[in-house]
Amino acid sequence: MANASGDDALLRKLRRLTARAGSVKANDRAQLTALLDDITTLRGELLRECARLDAEINRATVRATAISAYGRGAQSIRALRRGH
Repeated sequence: MANASGDDALLRKLRRLTARAGSVKANDRAQLTALLDDITTLRGELLRECARLDAEINRATVRATAISAYGRGAQSIRALRRGH
């Protein structure tokens, strides 16, 4: 599981790339190529983080559903024991 510092690192990279993009001259092919490479790398990292978060949300949803089902089952058993 990623931590807040990992998330902060991705945001810092994104901010740095945004700042760099604003300062690169349109005719500086080497700088543009390097910037595009860095953007592609960061995009891959962000997509992996999105996939990780999606999986974490799915696990949490499954757990919540299981807990709810367990609670309903326990409640039904208690109601049966009380004669309802």
